[in-house]
Amino acid sequence: MRILLISSAFSGLTQRFYTELDDAGYLVSVELHLGDIPQLLEGVALFKPELIICPFLTKKIPPEIYENTTCLIVHPGIKGDRGPSSLDWAIQTGESEWGVSLLEAREEMDTGDIWVNKTFAVRDTTKSSLFYREVTQAAVDCLWDALTYFHAPNFHPQALDYSNPEFKGRLQPFMKQADRTIDWKKHKTDEILRRINAADGSPGVLDEIDGQPYYLFNAHKETHLTGKAGDIIATANYAICRATVDGAVWIGHIKPKTDTGKDIKLPATFVLKDLLATTPSALQKLLSTPIKHITIDYTKAGQHTPCQEVWYEQEGKVAYLYFPFHNGGMSTEQCRLLLLVYQHISTLPVNVIVLMGGDDNWSNGIHLNHIEAAANPAEESWLNINAIDDLIYQIITTLDKVTISAVAGNAGAGGAILALAADQVFAREGVIFNPHYKNMGELYGSEYWTYLLPKRVGTERATDLTEQRLPISAKKAWRLGFIDKMLDKKHAIFYAQIKHLANSYANDTEGLRTILAKKAKTRCFDESVKALAAYRQFELTQMYANFYGNDDYHLARQNFVYKTGANKQTPDNIAIHRQAQTATSKLSLGSMYHFVWQDHYTLGDEEMDSEHKDLFALANNLVDSNGKEALCNNIKLLQQHVREHFAAEEAHMRGVEFHGYRSHVKEHGFMLEKLTTIDHKINHDQWEAADIQDFMDKWAKHILNSDMRFDTYCKKEAA
Repeated sequence: MRILLISSAFSGLTQRFYTELDDAGYLVSVELHLGDIPQLLEGVALFKPELIICPFLTKKIPPEIYENTTCLIVHPGIKGDRGPSSLDWAIQTGESEWGVSLLEAREEMDTGDIWVNKTFAVRDTTKSSLFYREVTQAAVDCLWDALTYFHAPNFHPQALDYSNPEFKGRLQPFMKQADRTIDWKKHKTDEILRRINAADGSPGVLDEIDGQPYYLFNAHKETHLTGKAGDIIATANYAICRATVDGAVWIGHIKPKTDTGKDIKLPATFVLKDLLATTPSALQKLLSTPIKHITIDYTKAGQHTPCQEVWYEQEGKVAYLYFPFHNGGMSTEQCRLLLLVYQHISTLPVNVIVLMGGDDNWSNGIHLNHIEAAANPAEESWLNINAIDDLIYQIITTLDKVTISAVAGNAGAGGAILALAADQVFAREGVIFNPHYKNMGELYGSEYWTYLLPKRVGTERATDLTEQRLPISAKKAWRLGFIDKMLDKKHAIFYAQIKHLANSYANDTEGLRTILAKKAKTRCFDESVKALAAYRQFELTQMYANFYGNDDYHLARQNFVYKTGANKQTPDNIAIHRQAQTATSKLSLGSMYHFVWQDHYTLGDEEMDSEHKDLFALANNLVDSNGKEALCNNIKLLQQHVREHFAAEEAHMRGVEFHGYRSHVKEHGFMLEKLTTIDHKINHDQWEAADIQDFMDKWAKHILNSDMRFDTYCKKEAA
């Protein structure tokens, strides 16, 4: 069955629908509705779908589409609810139950016949969190019901009928800032939280601080502090605490409102640093209470303030490390803090460390907003990527404890790779992984991904994941070996399963000893083949070029941060109907294939070591070849070099009567055959970079084993 997803953006719910349908074997493609109607119509005509589903839309579907093809719209509302601010009103008015409807597209928005409706309890949380969890899961449940009904001859969707008591919703207006306004002298804490929660993600609540307009986000209830309503009474963890008439709220992030629109959502104390640093006058000191600056002791277990973004809990022999950073971004400072807390946990008498991340976003890697706001974004990018690399290195090299990534929320870019640094990766069903970087201006990426990703899924699949730039579900991630287990889709059950698994590892003394011994052995072997420093050096060399060599990454980051410069058409990787029929896959510049000389390959024979180093250079030239002619020339050069090197080495063996001559020459023969096969594949357009990767892996092992034995023999003979 051919299903086309039409959406305003390929994110969130659209990615979930895409992965669900793709996993189930449907032929699914995506067309973004970017306001160009002829282009949208062209996309539909090219794909010729049997069914169109619209998971997320901010623009109307033209009648030329829904009058000719069944077109179902996902609306986050109960039966009868209409309007673009559905969730905002539900949260702000304190609804206890809400829902999702899958309804047919019509000229008047949200008036089409309803195919399916699902309801859910409304948690006391933000709009973005409610959307990530309850809305998304209810929408997926609606999707599968609708597909069941699609070919059912007796199915009839339910028409909008306000006389029917089932239709409890109504047409609600677009929520404006006037509807969201906070009256600090009147509204109580819970009301203020509902207003900020209803606007969280977008657009934020417009408010004033010291007479200046700011949008408020990421609010949390304070349980002890009080003060004059509206005043900033405390700061902690980059958040500010504002007093209410019956308590106080923490506000984690704010965004200035200016005429340019070029303002960035950042931690509140970052934006207000000048105001908070202002020395109060004598009169002000008399009229107001000084702001309390709370210092958090991160070495003590527990979440000490409601706005705290990093903390740990210790339960028996297991430590759980939480880092629910807002929207999943991890700035330089946040990475360094997380590393310090992780290092502290590593000193505790525990056997297992569980990386918990956040409920809705496990991690999304480096923090693009912080980078954009920096005085020198290139320099801040460099500091940020090194800070997250330091954290991942620490996790990889933790050899005395079992480490587990408990991925409850979506993970993207460096955050997806961060999860792989642990020994075991367990993900909640419904999680979406985006383990790639190149959508951000061809960013190469670091986080030791060229080590961690192929180690789990193999070189070819690692290349596919990073080059195709497509999301993968937890289910697919498990099938690929990207994760070790997929657990329950409900968060509460998922966390119970995580605790059971962690305790199973922690309390199995003999099993733990075996796991840690194997872990240490593997790490030593991997380091002998290629040091972690070599992976990091190569990745950062590519990243340095991204940060300082051209503007592609910087422009992509700015477009992302400011929501400007959107694509003028749907990217080919998600629109299979727009992919050229003759397109062939090829590695882009800066692929994961690279070969780095290691110091431990050194034999001490200057000529021999020089020839070995030359081979690494020739292998890299082959991978970087542009076009068949270059490939043919470079494989010939590589073959010639290897033949000459082997001939000289074998002559030397005969001269010193080396006892391992026959087996050594046999290995040479196997490697020459491998090069001949690669040459044949190049000539017949069957070339794959994985072939040279396999050859170089064998070459490295040959140096470390056979060449080392021969070198030791020669040195003994010369003594």
